[in-house]
Amino acid sequence: MDDAHEDRGHVPVLLDRVVALVAPALRQPDRERTLLVDATLGLGGHTAAVLDRCPQAHVIGIDRDTHALERSRERLAPYGERVTFVHAVYDEIGEVLEELGHAHVDGVLFDLGVSSMQLDVRERGFAYAEDAPLDMRMNDTTGPTAADVLNDYPADELARILREYGEERFARRIADAVVRERAKEPFTRSARLVEVLRDAIPAPARRTGGHPAKRTFQALRIEVNDELSVLRRALPAAIEAIGVGGRVVVMSYHSLEDRITKQAFAKVTRNDLPPDLPVVPAGHEPALRLVTRGAEKASPAEIEHNPRAASVRLRAVERVRAGAVA
Repeated sequence: MDDAHEDRGHVPVLLDRVVALVAPALRQPDRERTLLVDATLGLGGHTAAVLDRCPQAHVIGIDRDTHALERSRERLAPYGERVTFVHAVYDEIGEVLEELGHAHVDGVLFDLGVSSMQLDVRERGFAYAEDAPLDMRMNDTTGPTAADVLNDYPADELARILREYGEERFARRIADAVVRERAKEPFTRSARLVEVLRDAIPAPARRTGGHPAKRTFQALRIEVNDELSVLRRALPAAIEAIGVGGRVVVMSYHSLEDRITKQAFAKVTRNDLPPDLPVVPAGHEPALRLVTRGAEKASPAEIEHNPRAASVRLRAVERVRAGAVA
């Protein structure tokens, strides 16, 4: 995806299923306009499909990446005023809606993780397959880079990040190796880090489980962008933002994101009454219901067509009554 025509040709993950999940909230015959927040707009693929298939829909497209916003503005220009672009982090949904004057919306969509555009632009430093500056910031106008984390964090903190965010078995070995190597020369580029990782991970482990740098790069990206803390704040904000009949749809790409989503949805779709009550008293029903059974996955055919879909986990909830949630 290096130019505009390839942007238009890119098919987002689970496109038809995502549109099917948000469409019931956006097709309301008694409403002139319905509102969807695309909290991770990216290149605007999901938004374009929603606008094509849901004529009443307007989209508030949020992204922290200024480059993504620039590209999506070009791609979505034919939809005119049906799209509002906002430079923000997705845990700022409440503030964004207040500023735009919306009390609630009909849907919120999250497509989490790193976008294909970010992976494809080598200078962003997200991909381990090519040598590049160790940046990894989704908003590259502010904040520490991956190089800053590698060069400044104590060994214990590095090991914790690799273990928790990358689920890396050899977190301590890698952290110690990074500290030894940075004492000789600070880290600036990805190729040197990949070399250190290859040396730190035992040879038998390198032969299984994919590229030896995959887990460390994931952990660094999550730390640099504070992704899990942002998600923990964003999901309650999204749930609070939807009106009755509104839906929140979340696409996750690793177990940490999916676990946070599962827990957030479970919290708002159950009540705290004793389980042996024969009938739930009026007014005590959960304010939301699960739309998906567990986490939906991509079909083998989609994975073959779009390998990024292999790890996706899709969950959705719908608000069924007004009022605060637990």
